[in-house]
Amino acid sequence: MALQHPSTLPTTSYSQWTYPCAGVPGNLPTATAPTGPSRAARIKIALHHDWTYVFINIGLGANVSNFNYTLTPEIWNATGKGILCVPELTLPTSLSVVDGTEASIQVVTVGASGSALYNCADITFRSSAAALSGDECKTDGVTLAQIEPQVNGSSTPPKSAGSIAGVNNVVLSSVVGLALVFVYGMGL
Repeated sequence: MALQHPSTLPTTSYSQWTYPCAGVPGNLPTATAPTGPSRAARIKIALHHDWTYVFINIGLGANVSNFNYTLTPEIWNATGKGILCVPELTLPTSLSVVDGTEASIQVVTVGASGSALYNCADITFRSSAAALSGDECKTDGVTLAQIEPQVNGSSTPPKSAGSIAGVNNVVLSSVVGLALVFVYGMGL
């Protein structure tokens, strides 16, 4: 995985396997992200595996160590190798952002082996920031589906033929948590 927008923290001499931001220290130069009425961020990622789960989180402040807000409340399943570009990720309503707010975006991908890769970008929200144009934000070679929570009883079918059936979030969270514990244990 390679975070292309916003500009990633440097990855030279660092490892994407290291939580939370590939081992890159904070307080590095920042990119600019939009804010204002849209209350959104944007993301562009190069994906290199046949499929991966994608999580995008954000933390506020100049030197973030806690990515306590998610921009992907439903897990994303990205299928295919290529570019995934999302022109607008809506910020949680509980997130207080004004012009000049510093933050860090964390992109986490989890593959077939259960191992996770981490990339981060430091940003500063600016009401004057321009959105990515259509030419700058094209998804190519990647299909994205949200993994919807599974419901019991009289559930409705998925809204589109291209979406996948839901999974139990408790089970999936447990599996991902155990995978992360395993990854951390291997690093000790």
